[in-house]
Order: sequence, then C-alpha cells, then structure tokens
Amino acid sequence: ENEPVSTEQSSREYWIRSHRRTTMILLEIHNRIVEETLRAKFFAEKHESVDITIADFDGVLFHISNPGGDKGKITLSASIKFFGDLQQHGADELLKRVYSSYLESSPESGYDVTLLFDLSNLPENKEGLIRSASLLKRNCFASVFEKYFEAQAKGEVDGAQAIIHYRDDETMYVSAQKDRVTAIFSTIFKDDDDVIIGKVFMQEFREGRRASATAPQVLFKHREPPSELEGTDARVGDNVGYVTFVLFPRHTNAKTRDNTIDLIHTFRDYLHYHIKCSKAYLHCRMRARTAAFLKILNRARPEPKTTEKKTAQGKSFVRKA
Repeated sequence: ENEPVSTEQSSREYWIRSHRRTTMILLEIHNRIVEETLRAKFFAEKHESVDITIADFDGVLFHISNPGGDKGKITLSASIKFFGDLQQHGADELLKRVYSSYLESSPESGYDVTLLFDLSNLPENKEGLIRSASLLKRNCFASVFEKYFEAQAKGEVDGAQAIIHYRDDETMYVSAQKDRVTAIFSTIFKDDDDVIIGKVFMQEFREGRRASATAPQVLFKHREPPSELEGTDARVGDNVGYVTFVLFPRHTNAKTRDNTIDLIHTFRDYLHYHIKCSKAYLHCRMRARTAAFLKILNRARPEPKTTEKKTAQGKSFVRKA
C-alpha cells in the first residue's frame, strides 16, 4: 500500500524503530485475578464468602460468588457480549468437553457461562482445575478456531466465513481454504498517532517472518477492508485497520493449534497494549528532555548585579540593578 508520508510522520516512525525494544511481552492468556481467587478459596482451611466482579479485555466480565450464600460452593460466571456468535461455531460443545460436570446447564442470571465448584469435592489436581477455569474466556474463543482448523484439515471447505463481533465497532472474520485458514481482525485506532505506531508494528511482523520461515504471513490494510471481505458490511474509514493472519497446516495441526489459538485470540489486545506503552514511553522521554532543557535555561540566566551604598548617617544598603 503506497501512501504519501509526511516528514513529521516519517520522523516519528524512524524514532519508534530506532528506540524499539528487542522483545515485546505477551499478554497472559488466562485471567490472573480469577486464578488467584480460586487458588485462595480451593486451598483455604476455612470456607469464607466471596463476591467479586472482574473486568477483562473485550468487555468480558467474570463473577465469582457463593450460590445461595453456600460458602462450601463457588460459581465462576462469565458475561461475553459476543457469546451468541461463538455458539454458532461450537462454543457450547467445546465447553462441555473441557469442563464436563462443572458446567452448569443454566447460567447465572445476566451471564452466559457458569461453572460450579463444590469445595468439599475437588479433584486431587486442584492446580489443573484452577488453570482450566482461568482460561474460560480463551476456551470460549477457541471454538471458532478449532472448527475451521478441523475443516481445513479434513478438506471440508465450503466457503463459509465466521463473523465474530468481539467488540462494538470491531469484528473478527475466520474462513478456511484448502491449504490455509485466514483470520482477519478489524480494529479502530483512536487517533492518527495510533495508526502510525500500528503500521510500525505491522512492519515488524513482516520482518519477523523473514527471520523465521515457520511464522504465519501477516498483512495490514488501512482504511479499506482486504479483498476477502468484499461484499460484506466491513467498516471503511481513516481510523480503521485490518490485520490478516494466513495460517498454514503447520500452524493449525493437532500438535500446534492450541499454541496458535493462545496467541491469536489475544492479538487485538496485544497490539493496542503495545501502542499505549509506546505512547507512554514517548511522552516519558519528551518530559525528560523538556526537564533537561529547562535546567539548561535556568543555568544560562544571568545573576543580578548588586551594589552596596551608604547613607549620610553611615548605614549601608544594597541597590539591585
């Protein structure tokens, strides 16, 4: 995509490239608060009441509480705005497979999924159950990817496309072809700087593929949707970007698909997290440089000259110039 680049824009891109860190952290795929809360309750000597509401990325809410005030039991519920989209692609079946008897047939009011744990009847591997419960959002998201990974592996390609409205203004599209699975994320950039920094990150993904032949192909389109979304209601605008991942069988086979899902389902949050971190770092450096300039200016200020005078009575006084 060839676009005119202003001098200001090119200088900002150069600064970001020249000061970028060699590594970027990955966001945790599980919810740390859910994990720590359940661990405290599962290993506590005395059962105590709990009522916690936890906010996660993509508008997801978790609620940990005692059903009916029973301290011997704990429910973990999740409210996922796009759960209806996921249900069309096997989310209910996947949750039954992963959580089996812990999955409640009737979720808590106001929530989409509920797990029930009897503290007096927990398995020996409590840590495994805690980890699995903290991955509730990830496992809901995984259903759409598993469906299309399986379709590609079996050659059952019908041209259908999954459309997941994972945020109010942002959408994920997943489709399978004979030799690949394509995942497209639409994202909204809040201001022009976000677009510039986002483009730099996308360039880094492309360069990363040159260094590793096994990395998936990553494409970025600004303003207009890619050709795969022609004929859809995909958004168009100066603050809209589309990121396309082309996943080949080496990324979607049974041995590697879990890792692929772990990484790709958090991509949108990963991108915007690092955009915010980059802007914070830029602002920090700007404030530090401004403070240094102010010190230089203060040192350059001339000191006022003073002269001592005496009155007719012999008293001295200082006249400031």
